[in-house]
Amino acid sequence: MADDIETQAEKAQPVTRSIHPVFYIASWIFFSNITILFNKWLLAPDRFSYPTILTCWHLIFATIATQVLARTTTLLDGRKSVKMTGRLYLRAIVPIGFLFSGSLVCSNMVYLYLSVAFIQMLKAAAPVAVLLTAWAWGVEQPSQSRLINVLFIVFGVGLASFGEIAFSLTGFLFQLGGIVFEAMRLIMIQVLLKGDGQKMDPLVSLYYFAPVCASMNFVVALFTEFRSFHIADLYNTGLWCLLLNAVVAFMLNISSVCLIGRTSGLVMTLTGILKNILLVGASVMIWQTSITPLQFLGYAIALAGLVYYSLGRDQIVEIATQLWTFLRGVWENSTAYSSVSSSSSDEGNGQPQGGGLPSAVRRALLMGLGVMVVVILAAGYIYGGADPSGGGGAVGVPRPLGGGGGGGDASSVKPVQVAS
Repeated sequence: MADDIETQAEKAQPVTRSIHPVFYIASWIFFSNITILFNKWLLAPDRFSYPTILTCWHLIFATIATQVLARTTTLLDGRKSVKMTGRLYLRAIVPIGFLFSGSLVCSNMVYLYLSVAFIQMLKAAAPVAVLLTAWAWGVEQPSQSRLINVLFIVFGVGLASFGEIAFSLTGFLFQLGGIVFEAMRLIMIQVLLKGDGQKMDPLVSLYYFAPVCASMNFVVALFTEFRSFHIADLYNTGLWCLLLNAVVAFMLNISSVCLIGRTSGLVMTLTGILKNILLVGASVMIWQTSITPLQFLGYAIALAGLVYYSLGRDQIVEIATQLWTFLRGVWENSTAYSSVSSSSSDEGNGQPQGGGLPSAVRRALLMGLGVMVVVILAAGYIYGGADPSGGGGAVGVPRPLGGGGGGGDASSVKPVQVAS
């Protein structure tokens, strides 16, 4: 009798369902790519060609939003574990904020010069800058294997740059500056904050860094873009459009926090690589950017080097083994299913008896088929729309603030907000 009562009590308890990690992965990919594409569209010369002012606006919005969230939600409870003092703020937050500001300004300036696809190819060299900066600071010890890996990535990025049709040296230098600023920022965080046991997720980092970066960007904009800025530019662009742009950029940080808390480092690494590939494909389809075979080869080499750098040989072998085991299991199950189907049809009505392939396998096969179709269509779009002479299919490269340049839109840059 007692056992029956306990059994009924267990059945009466509600089942709590947690959100699947795939939702957080998809959300981060969505907001990251939408932020980049939205920024590129907004910073076109005929819309709102003030990248420093836009970055300043994003940071002002982030400052207000993080203050509100800190007082109304638990998303910023991680700040309570940070022992912030005036000395730590001046010694760590201000210099790191300066580097963060430089990274954001340089990254947004690239919008005016390079395509989104080419920007993503250049960003594959970011781990190289981080590693070299770590060696210079003495955070890591140089090794021959890492050096070879770095040279492999640099070779791939160099090929992609050499094959770029609409190459701009100014844009290339701005992106290089953004990568160097970001690498120095990451190493400074490791030296100044993590060395003291201060750990911050992206949202907590934004809580502390956004006010400093907004102030620095305002000073930069005061002596540069504000001279040619008119209040009519706000109304021409649309206040609601600027507000939506800031909200989307801020949502990227929230999705980053959720992704970090519910997935592993391996998943985040692979997700980041997938995100970059999807972004290159999206920019090609939206702005009809031509990608030369040399660029394709260079980006493939850089991605291969990046995967090896991020995962290492042992983890790559383990993933390949698991993938081979999975594919072999799918093949064996499909073969067994065919045998059962044939024997069942011989016995009677021709309809297979039993459950068939597991639902997870069917979903995986359908997803794989869908990805294959998308890749084939994208490849056909790329090479079908490219002009062999290098003219018609290439995206134009407008010069900043209305300074001449070619036919179409430019495209570019990484998310305005920090993403880990």
